[in-house]
Amino acid sequence: SQCHRIESDIYNSSDHGVALKAGIDEAASCRDCHGEPHSILDSRNKESLVYRANIPRTCASCHEDQKKMAKYELTEKMPFKSYSETVHGKALMQKGLISAAVCTDCHGSHDLYSMANPKSKIYRTNVPSTCGKCHENVSKIYERSVHGKAVLAGRREAPVCIDCHGEHNIKSHNEPSSSVYPTAISEKTCPRCHASETIISKYRLPGNMVKTYMESYHGLASKSGSTTVANCASCHGVHDILSASDPNSSVNKANLPQTCGKCHPGAGVRLAKGSVHVSPSATRDRAVFYVTIFYIFLIVMTIGGMGVYVLLDYLAKLREHYNRMRSEAKILRWTFNERLQHVLLLITFTALAYTGFALRFSDTWWAFPFTVIKGGFDWRGILHRVMAALFCLLCAYHAWFMFFTRRGRIECKAFLPKQKDFIDLYKMLMHNLGISKDKPKFERFNFIEKSEYWALIWGALIMVVTGMLLTFNNLAMRYLPKWLLDVAATVHFYEAVLATLAILIWHLYFSIFSPDHYPMNWSWIIGRTTEDERRENDSSSDEKK
Repeated sequence: SQCHRIESDIYNSSDHGVALKAGIDEAASCRDCHGEPHSILDSRNKESLVYRANIPRTCASCHEDQKKMAKYELTEKMPFKSYSETVHGKALMQKGLISAAVCTDCHGSHDLYSMANPKSKIYRTNVPSTCGKCHENVSKIYERSVHGKAVLAGRREAPVCIDCHGEHNIKSHNEPSSSVYPTAISEKTCPRCHASETIISKYRLPGNMVKTYMESYHGLASKSGSTTVANCASCHGVHDILSASDPNSSVNKANLPQTCGKCHPGAGVRLAKGSVHVSPSATRDRAVFYVTIFYIFLIVMTIGGMGVYVLLDYLAKLREHYNRMRSEAKILRWTFNERLQHVLLLITFTALAYTGFALRFSDTWWAFPFTVIKGGFDWRGILHRVMAALFCLLCAYHAWFMFFTRRGRIECKAFLPKQKDFIDLYKMLMHNLGISKDKPKFERFNFIEKSEYWALIWGALIMVVTGMLLTFNNLAMRYLPKWLLDVAATVHFYEAVLATLAILIWHLYFSIFSPDHYPMNWSWIIGRTTEDERRENDSSSDEKK
């Protein structure tokens, strides 16, 4: 400071200087950046610690030390690593471009401050001028844009350079991971502001610009990975974005033919007579609106009529098939008690799956009964718990039935797995693959039905236990760690997924869609099976009785 008074005064007021005065020994002092007194070299010397190409590593000697930096809660945990992967870092370290931006260009050297300090070069409103030191032409263009003017007017939400390009992750617009890569601009970068309800309402911006773009051909193509289709910047500009009412704006009606003509040569002035962001309503894009209404009406009437006819035809044929099977089926398969248990299981399982998944996937169309009415999700929870209670009662009754009734004990014995089941599985695989012509003869219950039954028992136990933990979570947390409840919630969800998919793929196929039974195996309703179906199996003593 005796020789470098100006630099010393600036340093003493910086974050490093203030920290050092406060007794924080880790704070960078002169020798940490410039070296020991007898080894200090001119900044133009390639061996100097403050030679431009060496500055990132000099800063990294402290800022890449995780143990040393942990207590200061800095935003960037590995700043040198992230910088080396940016367009600036690659230019400096891979291409040897000494003019590429280094730490001090953005953060300052002796005058380094936190980004929360208005004096800081990286303070939000100072960012454009900081970047403008290297990107002067771009900075001047940005200052005249709607965003630049908003920043100068003190609008905190107005985007500055780092909002679009990033900070320690700035990458070339040609890199797919860049925030200004063609497909990222309209899907991620611009929507951060233009799909934000807070910003849209505060500044009275059109609320559906992102949505209407994504629904257009341009948006659909961009979402599919096209890098040549028009994105937000293609039409509105990049750094020179202006209001559509500005005569110099690329989206001003007078300039649309030229703007669109970049991709659509000869588009002509007629483009200005339609909306770019099409949002049909009775007052806007009326031609599209009325055509849409017409086709919706046409589709509903045509397909609805077809659907009604098909449904009536199906019900008639289903009724004929039911009556035929009812007259032909003479052999007892299920008692009324067993069929009633099955129906109750069908109702409770379906209701539980629907109300449970409606919570996890509440933004899907099929969850609408709980989203369109006020307090719908409260009713969802009540319905889910009521069905869970009925399911538990059904499980308890079924256990009593299987162990304490004669019919149940016979059924339980018939459901027990045997070595023959594994042999039957092998024989059926060989038959289905066309290797063997012979099909195995099944017993009272085959391996398909047994696997379903025991999977149901296992799944029911898991769902009941985890469901109880989640329902009475306050009580559970008195005795159990929270991570155990998190595991229970995960198990509950994935077991529900497993059970639902098993029902849809395995049970519905063998009960409904299998050509042997289509359109349905009626035994779950009428309780009897036909002589032809009985011949497929070995006659068990129970069936004879």
